[in-house]
Formats: sequence, structure tokens, C-alpha cells
Amino acid sequence: MKSFLDQNFLLENKTAEHLYHTYAAAMPIIDYHCHLDPAQLAADIQFSNLTDVWLRGDHYKWRAMRTNGVAEEFVTGKRTDWEKFEKWAATVPYTLRNPLYHWTHLELQRYFDIHDLLSPETAKSIYERCNEKLATPEYSVRNLVSKMNVRVICTTDDPIDNLEHHQQIASSGWGTKVFPAFRPDKAMNADDLTALNNYINQLEAVSDIAIFDYNDYLKALKKRHDYFAANGCCVSDHGLEQIYAEDYTQDEIRIIFDKIRTGKVLMPGEILKFKSAMLYEFAMWDHEKGWVQQYHLGALRNNNVRAYQLSGPDTGYDSIGDFKQAQSIAKFMNRLDSTDQLAKTILYNLNPSDNELMATMIGNYNDGSVAGKIQFGSAWWFLDQKDGMTRQLNALSSMGLLSRLVGMLTDSRSFLSYPRHEYFRRLLCNLLGTDVENGELPDNPEWIGKIIKDICYFNAESYFKF
Repeated sequence: MKSFLDQNFLLENKTAEHLYHTYAAAMPIIDYHCHLDPAQLAADIQFSNLTDVWLRGDHYKWRAMRTNGVAEEFVTGKRTDWEKFEKWAATVPYTLRNPLYHWTHLELQRYFDIHDLLSPETAKSIYERCNEKLATPEYSVRNLVSKMNVRVICTTDDPIDNLEHHQQIASSGWGTKVFPAFRPDKAMNADDLTALNNYINQLEAVSDIAIFDYNDYLKALKKRHDYFAANGCCVSDHGLEQIYAEDYTQDEIRIIFDKIRTGKVLMPGEILKFKSAMLYEFAMWDHEKGWVQQYHLGALRNNNVRAYQLSGPDTGYDSIGDFKQAQSIAKFMNRLDSTDQLAKTILYNLNPSDNELMATMIGNYNDGSVAGKIQFGSAWWFLDQKDGMTRQLNALSSMGLLSRLVGMLTDSRSFLSYPRHEYFRRLLCNLLGTDVENGELPDNPEWIGKIIKDICYFNAESYFKF
């Protein structure tokens, strides 16, 4: 029987062990999509305690705690940090076979060298030992990142963000590069006209452009796109239910925008046309600048209205959606490709039933200009666990080129989430090692090791060109 979380965790044979320890383990990390707070990195803060760094903002843990019968006051409420941690420690033993069980103990090991299992019995000791370390300069937020050998971080930033914290980080001389990513979802959210009009008013102030019509709106957003580029941005990101690719005319969009500004109710078809127009314009700008555009597709968000009203978005009430994806993706990408203005693109699906769809869709638009130009992105959100990652890797292997994958990303709000890259790398090496042991791949560790190093680091380094 193997020991829990030993050095060969998730590695099921000797070849997998060799591949991981020789080729994958020491590779640096490029985290090209996450939700880390650049203000905390700019200030190089010290977290006050383990709850502060580990539970705050982590809706994965919040969902598990609620499921385990923990009252909201101990989750996002006003209970003390120790009381919240105590409830989390009582929940962890019940997370068996949920990825949280692995992540929790990997993070305790990798950051704090704590190998105890978290439980009500060990909670106080673990909390105090971690807090003692977090109080030292070696555990400032930047040192937590450096501890995991992270070379590049791309945060997720709205077009109206001033990027002052990225500027502070860039001028600090810190070895890890931190770049913004252009996330204009709010700029196309015609489902909520009050919020959209408030956003347009904010954009006016930030861009110093009076927005009277649709052309002004595009001009102001383009100015922010240029500003992001001037601050090192080379990545955009969109979190959408599905790609929007309705037919429209420019006259229609101008009329729709006028209706938005006057607060007139939009018909469902008008909302889709507006979103489609905005998405196309953003994609054209991305191509113009040579950016990589990312589309995170398939989340059904804010399902619990009562909880949303109490806690707001991103608090653990989202799920996998069952949206139709293929035709709209093809239509959108074909329109861009027809004029050779399709930027490097990463498609992420949240519904595992779409794995083969995505794995075959990318092949339609890989044109030989760039290796892996169109990517089937790593398993995301609910899928970034053992089964989800393995299924994504198998689908891509069978229908595309796994060897050109740009690797893993955290998609996390937690500075303790970088062991997820290790998790991915172990699964990758186990997959390839098992194929070698079964005679399905040649016993050529040097070549397979090169492919592993490419997937872990070098493909992303070449693809993004940070």
C-alpha cells in the first residue's frame, strides 16, 4: 500500500515516476490566467493568518462547508477567522475523493511543510504553526509565489482598471512578471441595462472620451485596449455562457446602443446582436496587437437568487451549464479567419460532454502559421481535478496534438493554489508513463521528457511571448 501523498503521489508506475521527477517537477510555472489580486502583490502583504490566505474568497471551500452543514456565518459571515478555520478543519475529513482533499494537504505540505491530516483534532496545531510562519518575511505574498517557482502571472482585469498596481510591480524589480489580462465582460453585458449604463459612465471618465453613440463607445474601449497593451498586456479573456455570433448590421448595433443609453428595454435578439458585435470588435483588436484571446465557456452563474442577493457573485452558487457551443464557435471563428484576422485562441469548456467538440473544433482553424495556434485549454473550474484533467488530456491526445498544449493554469483567487500545477504535471506524466509501460508508446524517455517539459513550460513561453 502506498502512503498518502508521498513523493510518487498519482504516479502509478516506475516510468511515470521517472518522467515526473526528471522532467516535470522542477519546471517553472507560467500562470497565464488567474484571479489573484495585483494590489496584494504590489504591496507584498503579509497575511494575518491561515484563514486570511486560505479561506477568504475561496468558493470551492465555501461550497464544501455549506454542503457539510456549516452555517453561512462561519463561511462568509462575521464569525472570527479561527472559528471559520475550525469549521473548515471539521469539513476536510468529509471531502474524501473531492479534489479539495488533495489540494488541502498538498498546500499544507508544499508551503508549510506540514504533513499532518487536517481534522478537528489537528486544527489548532496546524493553525498556530502556519500563522507563525505567515508572520515572517519569508511568507510575504511575493515569497509565497516565488516559493513555487512562478515566472509569469496574468491577472484578470476590467478595461476601466487603472493598472497602477501592475505598474508598481513592474517598477519594483521583482523577478516574477505580473501582467494584466483584458476582461471586457461588463462592457458587453446588455442583460442588465442599469449596470451597463453605469459602466459606460465610468468608462467615459477613465478614457476621457464623451460617449454619445456606439462609435464613441468603441473608441473609448479601444483606447483602454491600447492602454493595457502599453502596460504589458498581451492576453484577453472572456467568461461567457457561449460564444455570441448572431448576424447584425452596424446600423442595428447603433440603434441598439442608443436604446441602451436611453434605458429602453431590449428584445432578446437585440441583446444577442449587441454581444456578438462587441465580441467581434474585441477579437479584431486582439489580432491587431498579436494577443492571445481566451474564451472560458459554459458556466451557469448565480443560480441561487436568494444567496446572490445576500453574498453577490463568485461566492459558490455557479455550476456547469449545458449550452450549445459548436455552431456559434465555428461561425465566430470562421468570420475572423475568412479575413485572416483570427488571433491565437484558447477555448475552455466547463461541460465535459463538450471535450471532443473542443478537441475537434480547434483543428478547423489551425493554419500552420503558429504551432498550436488554436488551443483546447486545460480542464477548468469544476474540471480541474483528476478525472476532469485526465479526460481533457485524453480527448486532446486522440483528436489533436497533446504535445502542443500550453499547459496548466490556476484560475484561482488563492495564493496557495500553485500546487495545482504539480497535480496536473503528475497526471500528465502518469498518462504518458502508463502508455510506455503498456507498450503504447516507445520507451524513449528523452523525447517524451522533452514533450513533458514543453507542455509544462516551454510551449506557453513560446506561445504567449510575454
